[in-house]
Amino acid sequence: MVEFFAPWCPACRALGPIWDEFGTWSKDLNIKVGQVDVTDSPGLSGRFMVTALPTIYHVKDGIFRQYRGSRDRENFLSFIEDKKWEQVEEVPAWKSPGSYQMAVVAQFFKLSMVLRNVHSVLVKDYGLPEWGSYLIFALCTILTGALIGLLLVCVIDLLFPPKPRHAAAAMAKRIPDQEEDLLEKDSGDDAGESQDEEAGTESQQEEVSTDHCSGEGSQASQDETDNTKPAAAVRKRKTRRAD
Repeated sequence: MVEFFAPWCPACRALGPIWDEFGTWSKDLNIKVGQVDVTDSPGLSGRFMVTALPTIYHVKDGIFRQYRGSRDRENFLSFIEDKKWEQVEEVPAWKSPGSYQMAVVAQFFKLSMVLRNVHSVLVKDYGLPEWGSYLIFALCTILTGALIGLLLVCVIDLLFPPKPRHAAAAMAKRIPDQEEDLLEKDSGDDAGESQDEEAGTESQQEEVSTDHCSGEGSQASQDETDNTKPAAAVRKRKTRRAD
């Protein structure tokens, strides 16, 4: 059983005597009871992702479980004697303190502690106002971001180098040539379409003249047919009665 605490934490100070008494039962319970000061071990607290104090973990056979019960001696003893820890959900593998990603998180916790100590030195030892310390941190953050961005640009240019200038000039020269070819092709297509239209017009005129001649012949044959009709086939007009 491991407790993460801080000297400035009131809840941790209240739990101190109870935890010490629970530690006296460690030999009878065949367990080890320990404490971790997060101010002295920020990396270890980062591995366990300690965001609230006090935080208690049960560790057995490389499996981590967080204790969330009541913080008194009886509950601590019952948690071990009755093996209530078996009912507690294990910490997932991606969040396990032994994983690589939590090792990276631990480095960020260490960095935060270093920045906090630097802030304390600037304010207490050098008499710098707090806003001045924050301004220095802001400038350093901006400068660091600019350097990282420059480094990323250099890496991208190295992996994907830009095209040479002569290749870009050749590409720019090739585009007008392609446009001229397209214009010539369009003009040729227009000329062909105009010739096709003229030929179609002439053929239509020939068809019209042919239709006119055939129309006259059909009219004459119709007249001859009408003259040869018998008189009996002609209908007589019915006389109307006088009003």
